[in-house]
Amino acid sequence: MKVNLTPIFFREATDPDFVKQLNILKDLLGDYAEFFEPTELGKKLPENTDAVVFPQMLGDAYRKVEDFQKLPQPLLVITSEFGTVSMWDWEINNYLDSYGIKIIAPPNIENTYKALNTIALKKELKQSKFLVIQDNPGEGYQADIFKRFYWWEQECIDSLENKFGIKIVKKSFKEFGGYAQRIPDDQAEKVWAEWKDRIPVGEVTHKQILSAVKVYMALKEELEKDPLIIASGINCLNESDYSDSTPCLAWNMLYEELGLVWGCEADLVVMMTEALVGKALGVPYMMTNLYPFLMGMAALKHENIPYFPEVESEPENHILAAHCGYLGVVPQSFSTDWTVRDKVLAIVNDNAIALDARMAEGEITLVKLMPPFDKLSVIEGQLTKYAQFKNSDCLNGAVMRVPNGKRMLTELSSHHYILTNGHNLSDLEMVAKVFDLECKVID
Repeated sequence: MKVNLTPIFFREATDPDFVKQLNILKDLLGDYAEFFEPTELGKKLPENTDAVVFPQMLGDAYRKVEDFQKLPQPLLVITSEFGTVSMWDWEINNYLDSYGIKIIAPPNIENTYKALNTIALKKELKQSKFLVIQDNPGEGYQADIFKRFYWWEQECIDSLENKFGIKIVKKSFKEFGGYAQRIPDDQAEKVWAEWKDRIPVGEVTHKQILSAVKVYMALKEELEKDPLIIASGINCLNESDYSDSTPCLAWNMLYEELGLVWGCEADLVVMMTEALVGKALGVPYMMTNLYPFLMGMAALKHENIPYFPEVESEPENHILAAHCGYLGVVPQSFSTDWTVRDKVLAIVNDNAIALDARMAEGEITLVKLMPPFDKLSVIEGQLTKYAQFKNSDCLNGAVMRVPNGKRMLTELSSHHYILTNGHNLSDLEMVAKVFDLECKVID
C-alpha cells in the first residue's frame, strides 16, 4: 500500500531548489508513495493526504509555527539529494519540536523507507482485521493464571479498535478445532507433500504432523474467506481441549507464505505490537515469556527448572526467555536453528507439537504496547546464549542481558514481550511519532 504524500512549499512551487528536490524524491520514493500536487504551507491539503513532506526548508519556518501545527503529524523533512534530512535543517527541526510539532527527519534512505512503511501501515490498519479464535477465555486450563490477562477484556478490544482503526473479529475455537480435525488425512497429505522438504522435523509421529497441517489448512481457509485479516491468534493453551494439535507450525507456514502476524494465546496486544514492529520496520520478531533472574522461585517453579543459567556477572540484569518449552514460535526465516518437535507442556494434547527455534545471538530489543495504548515499553539488551534444562518446561531458552534488571521489574507491562533482533530504539521512536505514542525506555 502506497502513501499519499503532499509536498509542502513556503513561497513558490516553481522555486528551482524545491522543484529539483521534489523530482529527486519522486525518483527515490516512487515505489513507496504517490505524490500529490504541491501545496503552499497554510493552505488546504488535497483530500486523502496521508502525510506531508518538506523537500525544502527555509527560515520562514520560524514565523509559520501555527501553520505547521495545523498539518497532519508527523511531518517528513527529506531535503537532501540522498533521500535524507539535510544537516542544515537540524536547527529548524529542533525549533519546531519545541512547539510540539513532530518531525521525522531520516538520517539515511533506509530510515526514509521505514517511515513511509509505517505511515502506510497506519493507513492499512484502518482497513484491516484481526481474527481471534476462542470461546470462553480464562475458563479452561490454569484459570487462576489466564483470568488475569488484559487482552481478553472488552476494554482492551475497544481501545485497540479506537486507537488503530482495526476490526477484531472472533470465531469459536470449539467449532474451528472440530472442523480442522475432520479434514481428511489424504487432503492433509497433499498439503504436507508441498511443504515437507522445507520443514525440518524431529522425533514426532506422522499423525502429529498431519494434525498440525490440518490447523494450517483450516486457518488458511479463514484467511481466504476474508482477505482483510492480517493477524490471527488462538487461545491454544487455556482452551486446548478444543484441538488435538497446536497452531505453532501453522503460524510458521502462514508467515512464510503470506506474512500473517500471529498471536500465541490469542494475545491481541502482542498481535498489534508485532504488526507495528514487523510490518513497519521489517525486523525479525517473535513473542516469548520473560523470567527475570530476580524473580527467583516464582519463575523457576513455572518453568520447572532447578536454577537459572550461569552468567559471567550481574545475574540481577539477566532474563531467561522461554515459551511452550522452547524460545517460542519463531518463523524459519527469522531463525538460526529450527525444528518441529514433540509438545512439552502438559496443558496441551499429547498429539500436539512445538517449535525448537533460535534467533540470532547479539543485540536485541524487547518491546510491548502498554494500555491504554499510548506508550511502547522498550528495552535494548543482548541475547548472550541459549540454555537447556532436561525434563523441564524449558528445553531450550534464551539468556538475555538487560541494562537495569531492578528497574525492569517495576516497569514491565506484561510477561509477554516481543523479542526483536538488533537495537531498534531509534526506529521505534519514529514509529511512535507516526502512531502518536510515547517510548517508555527501561535503561
